[in-house]
Amino acid sequence: MAVLVTGGAGYIGSHTVAELLDRNEEVVIVDNLQQGHQAAVMGGKFYKGDIRDNEFLDKVFAENEIESVIHFAANSLVGDSMINPGKYYHNNVYGALNLLEKMKVCGVKKIVFSSTAATYGEPESIPILEDDRTFPTNTYGETKLAMEKMMKWFDIAHGIKFIALRYFNAAGAHENGLIGEDHSPETHLVPVILQVPLGQRDHVSIYGNDYSTQDGTCIRDYLHVSDLADAHILALESLRSGSESNIYNLGSGKGFSVKEMIEMARKVTGHPIPAIVQERRAGDPAILIASSDKIKQQLGWNPKRDNLDMIIRTAWNWHQNHPNGYSKQ
Repeated sequence: MAVLVTGGAGYIGSHTVAELLDRNEEVVIVDNLQQGHQAAVMGGKFYKGDIRDNEFLDKVFAENEIESVIHFAANSLVGDSMINPGKYYHNNVYGALNLLEKMKVCGVKKIVFSSTAATYGEPESIPILEDDRTFPTNTYGETKLAMEKMMKWFDIAHGIKFIALRYFNAAGAHENGLIGEDHSPETHLVPVILQVPLGQRDHVSIYGNDYSTQDGTCIRDYLHVSDLADAHILALESLRSGSESNIYNLGSGKGFSVKEMIEMARKVTGHPIPAIVQERRAGDPAILIASSDKIKQQLGWNPKRDNLDMIIRTAWNWHQNHPNGYSKQ
């Protein structure tokens, strides 16, 4: 019996595949390689293809005894989603619908879904709780919320149980140094900062230093990618044990400011990393932090890599050895 990981060649997906393999799970990976990298897949059975392609999905399910699904496949750039909303609805929502319909036909009753804290929109309180209002402020968050709701109705109608995990920023890289973060274009703060000591940019920009935070810069929730992978596997184990569908936040509970991230990168890399303050970006809240008390209490999730030094250090190890990502080592 196999776990199907859609988007398993992507950043978080590939780390989850690695953790599943470490647990001797049979893993089937599906990725269209639009954003993922086959070199990031550490094992298992890989299929290149798109979950919106019915013939392709038929082949994957026909050739494997799929017992459960961990679903990462999606477009995830907030800015891009505002320019190309149709692309996000087609890939994210229609892709999820196609997958759920195939699961229904094949009798697969368990899915763990990589959602996002962008489903909440502007937070009404900090830290964000699972029962807070969901009012996305971008297309990306809206499509993820639509996918959550779709899964709810597939559970009611067809008994497909789901766990959705809402989180903000994955960071860091696998401790083995073999897999890490490689996006094009790169928009995530940690790899952008590390491009300075790599000689790929002259400085890092700080967008606003007059927020109501301890150092004036925005605070965000960062979690080590392997801790996120562990949470997806705990969610799968919960579904296997017969749990009902549920939604969980994954958060640090405290968050780190932009200046803290840069300062830790300076310490880890030994590089001065020049930073230039720019104007605020429209729509950037001062603080975004999610509470993960619920998943800690109910599923026993216990992040093992939740200090900033380890997040930056593992990322730096990866980027030093893969300065141009997977494709040009």
